[in-house]
Amino acid sequence: MDIDLIFRIAAIGILVSVLNQVLSRSGREEQATMTTLAGLVVVLMMVVQEISDLFHLVQDLFGL
Repeated sequence: MDIDLIFRIAAIGILVSVLNQVLSRSGREEQATMTTLAGLVVVLMMVVQEISDLFHLVQDLFGL
């Protein structure tokens, strides 16, 4: 796992947090919630991809 993945997740978290605050302060609570959910989905997809790569690596390592 690269340190790059951690930085990408942190950058997405910061971006979503700023967007959430801006949208909340302007009275668009529903859009702020959707932005948060979209950020969560993006990060989860990144993590699932890394877990999939890990499983493929273990499969190759043990010849399964």
